[in-house]
Formats: sequence, structure tokens, C-alpha cells
Amino acid sequence: MEQTEQSNVYAEKGLLGRIKLYLSKKPLPSLTDRKKFDHDFAISTSFHGVHNIVRNRSKIHKVIWLVVVFSSVSLVVWQIYSRLVNYFSWPTTTSVDVQYVEKIEFPAVTFCNLNRFQTDAVTKYGFIFFLWNIVSKVLHLQEIHANSTGFKEATDFLESQQNFSITEFVKKNGFYLNSSTLLACDFFGKPCSSQDFAHVFTEYGNCFTFNHGENIEARRKVSVSGRGLSLLFNVNQEDFTDDPTLGFADTGIIFVIHSPKKVPQFDGLGLSSPVGMHARVTIRQVKTVHQEYPWGECNPDIKLQNFGTYSSSGCLKECKAHHIEKQCGCLPFLLPDHIEVKGLCTMGTHNSSCPVPCEETEYPATVSYSTFPSQKALKHLSKKLNQSQKYIRDNLVNIEINYSDLNYKITQQQKAMSVSELLADVGGQLGLFCGASMITVIEIIEYIITNFYWICILFLLKIPEVNPGARPPQNHLGNKNNIEEC
Repeated sequence: MEQTEQSNVYAEKGLLGRIKLYLSKKPLPSLTDRKKFDHDFAISTSFHGVHNIVRNRSKIHKVIWLVVVFSSVSLVVWQIYSRLVNYFSWPTTTSVDVQYVEKIEFPAVTFCNLNRFQTDAVTKYGFIFFLWNIVSKVLHLQEIHANSTGFKEATDFLESQQNFSITEFVKKNGFYLNSSTLLACDFFGKPCSSQDFAHVFTEYGNCFTFNHGENIEARRKVSVSGRGLSLLFNVNQEDFTDDPTLGFADTGIIFVIHSPKKVPQFDGLGLSSPVGMHARVTIRQVKTVHQEYPWGECNPDIKLQNFGTYSSSGCLKECKAHHIEKQCGCLPFLLPDHIEVKGLCTMGTHNSSCPVPCEETEYPATVSYSTFPSQKALKHLSKKLNQSQKYIRDNLVNIEINYSDLNYKITQQQKAMSVSELLADVGGQLGLFCGASMITVIEIIEYIITNFYWICILFLLKIPEVNPGARPPQNHLGNKNNIEEC
């Protein structure tokens, strides 16, 4: 009867009352039951050392085992904490592996003439050097002065020729590649020609790439070291010239070796061969694999709009194009069009505009030079090309590119610790110091949850029922006396 009245009271008190109503119907363990539960857990748990504290009757033994268990638990906590701190510092290791193969893919090679323009064209349009200098300064975000030499001539021409396109001018009047400028081409013992090269714009004007990413037929694999690509160029100094005041005072061929999937980058990477020289270039292939954040700095989700494969140089080009288009309202022809990249042109870290690529291939090169041609070869070429020996010395460039060995080196950034290794390490520490396993952890969790459940029941059922708006209870005997007096 009393329990029914108590249930009716709880039913009127909302959510807390419903909880109390539910708990009031559950049988509560007695103090003896709770002590027996604790004792049974201590003697039956797989956590080593606890049952020795309970079963030993000697107080000294109990204290000794209590110190041992407490010390072991402290060591486990410290070890697990240090392992977690180490894991969340995202450590990495770097492995270097050399792979020997029977065939290896040949890289792309981009060639440019150090004399960028045809002499007749720049004689008629001398301001083209000034315009090109403006493009170069814009690309490097340098200041342009209105009183510079050639400024008035260039502005007057552009005002009268508003449809003038520097892109078309350079294509038509820049360096070209045909049978008169490419005298010989041999790739792995087979002849090649200017048709095997793809045109590309760089800071050196018209350039031409062998083994371009889109030129599938030229993408062959070399199976013998010491052989590769052999080229004989005629720079034809009489037909091509440049402005030495802009820093173009050399003559010869400049070239860069890069992955077929990447755009050529001459800044700091270009190799040059002067006229009258034979440049022998031996290369190695080096692949680098970076981990994504937080272990590394690469971001695999970044895609470029104008390049099929992500690279830092291609990303910087797109970012520069966006910045220049925003500031000037136009784009230099050396940069790609239709760019919508947000952010500043920063590189290196994962949250920068251009983080490092997750995988890249480089070709470190060693170059040696010898005088070309020899006296006997000079007479032969002079007769074959119907040119003077001086012309041969002043215009021919011989370039040979091949692999030093049929192997490539992989430098790979790897996670120093995986999740499985972390769990194995933590489990090993638990087993070493406490003899615990995953089953032990579940036993402890079950013990804690059960005790917490009992504490909640006792706490909720002991909450006094206080109604702030109600009057304090009055003495019933006083009320009875008041009635009698009335």
C-alpha cells in the first residue's frame, strides 16, 4: 500500500518523477550484496594482483601487494600517455629504396633557343623586347616605370594596333623547329624529327618538348643504359637574336628535364649548352612520395584546372594568373586562362595555396662538355651542310641525354606508427605490467557501470520532495487544539 502511494506521488512529478517511479519498482541491492559483489570481482577479475590484496590475511602482505598494484597501474598510465602523445605528434619515417628494372620510362625534355626572336621581326618591331620585359616583370610582380626606354613607342603602337596579339607574334616570329634548326635527332637508335616535339610557351618564348605527356608515340621506355636521346641543333645566330640589356647575352640551347606529366620549369632547373659544344647529360630517376596531412604536407584533394597532374609549379602558375587577372584585368600569354583559384600564392604547407604534391618524379642530371665538332668532323659537316667551318663552330649544338643506370630511387615518407601498432603497443604495456587484456578492460567497465547504476538509484530515491510554493507543514496537534477552542 505504501509503495503504491509512493508511486502515485512520483507519477505527478514529471520526468524526474518517472525516473524515480521506474527505479522504485527495481529491487535494490542490500549493503551485504554490494560487498559480496565487490569481493567476487576482486577474486575473479583477470587483472593480476588484485585478488592477492583481498585473499591475503596478513596486513603486511596486503600493503605490499597494494603498493605493487598501484605502482604497476601508475607505470601503465604513464606508458600509455607517452604512447598517445607520441602518436598524436604524427611522427614519420623516411625510407629510401633502389629498384632495378629492365625498362625505364624516358623523361620529357624541353628545349629553347637562348635567342628568342627572329632578327627581321625585331628589327621592324623593336618594342617587342620592351613588351616582353613588361610580361617578365608582371610575372615576378616587379614595378614598371612609365619612363622606361621603349615605353612611348610601345604604347603608340598598341593604340594604333589594338588587335595586336603578342602570342601570335611570338609563335610566328620566335624560334621554330624544323629540318633547318634540328639537323639530327636519334632516340634509342631510331630516327626522330620535329614532328615528335610539342610546342610550349615559356619565358624563353617558343620552346619544344620531346616525349610530351600528350605525345603518346614518343613515350617509350629505355632498356639499355648509356643510350637515349641525341640531338644536333642549329641555333642560326644570323636569323635569331635577343636583347642583351635584358640579360639575354648568351647563345646556345637551354633545356630542362622533367616528368612528362609536369610543365617545364626553367627557374633554377634549366641546363644550357653553348654553341660549339657537345653536352653529355646522364640522368637518374628519383621518385618522392609525401604523406598527407597530418603526417605530411601534401593535400590529395587539390586539383588543377589547366593541368592533368598536380605539381607545385603548375599550381603557382594558376595562382599567379588569378592574382594578375585580379589586379590588371588581363593575363600574360605565358599563363593559363580561365583561373578561379582563391587565396594567396603560398606553397609548402598543407593549408597553403600550393602544397607539395603527394607524389613527384625528378631527374637529377650530371652534365659534361666537350668541344664539338672535332677537326675531321668539322670538315665533314661543313661539306654536308654547305656552310663554312666558322659557321659550324658558331651555330651547332650537340646534346645527348641518357640514363646512367637502369634503376630508380624511391624516397617515401611513411607513418611511423599506425592505429594497429598503437593498439598493440598499449596492449603490450597492459599485459606486461598488469597482465590485463581487452577482456580485463571490459570487466572493469562492467564493474564501474554496475556501481554507478546503484549509486544513481540510491541518490535519486533519496532526493527530498520539496515544493517551493507550498507552505511548510503545520503541527496537527496545534490544529486540533485550535478547532477545539473554536
